Amino acid sequence: MSEQRFAGRVAFVTGAASGLGKATALKLAREGARLMLFDRDAKGLQDVQAQCPGSVSYVGDASSSADVNAAAAASREALGPAEFLVTSAGINGIPKMAVDYTEEEWDKLFDVNVKGSWLAVKALVPQMRELGKGSIVLMSSTAGLGGSKFLAAYSASKGAVTMLARSLALNHAHEGIRVNCVCPGTIDTPMAQEMFVVASQMGGAAPPTVDQFRTRIPMGRFGLADEIGDAVLYFLSDAASYTTGVTMPVDGGLKA
Repeated sequence: MSEQRFAGRVAFVTGAASGLGKATALKLAREGARLMLFDRDAKGLQDVQAQCPGSVSYVGDASSSADVNAAAAASREALGPAEFLVTSAGINGIPKMAVDYTEEEWDKLFDVNVKGSWLAVKALVPQMRELGKGSIVLMSSTAGLGGSKFLAAYSASKGAVTMLARSLALNHAHEGIRVNCVCPGTIDTPMAQEMFVVASQMGGAAPPTVDQFRTRIPMGRFGLADEIGDAVLYFLSDAASYTTGVTMPVDGGLKA
């Protein structure tokens, strides 16, 4: 890729070891960004870092303020203040109805998906204030734009992320910090494949099969991680300089 929209600029990516976070990190690196890669998967982080020249990484839990704050400090020391933040760390949870979740299962989903996004923003906004500008992309889901029969807790958590992005956009617009939200549909990633495996093992009124999921999508296929990365990089880039508070479904027309 010849385009270098992010040359020399610092980005912090959570959930960078696999899936959407990995795809986004690799695209940013190809366009010259200097990266802090954050994830709990040490081996996955090592593999991604090897493909991102000049990047640094930190193994930690997105739902831990101590880990997120330590990673933000390490990023600031190694790379300088971060201009960009992408919060890709997230979990599906177990497919079932809302009242069937245990309190522990419910709390874990909200800790990672919602609290994790908030902690990253809280840790990185001060660095953006140093620069007088910044761009943040929170990763939500089309499940966060409507109810879900079989992913009730996940849907609720992603709905919270969607609203968090809009609120943050209003909080920080006057500071030159933009906040937008990408809502992927079903994307061909390890996280989606894990969901299909779990669904296939459920008894009773199980969730739809892989083929049934696919046929619901107007474009007739699942998305690719790189297609989500493209949307994220648009929001981060100067091409979106007057865009904040936007929620963008990238879902093959599912929510049209």
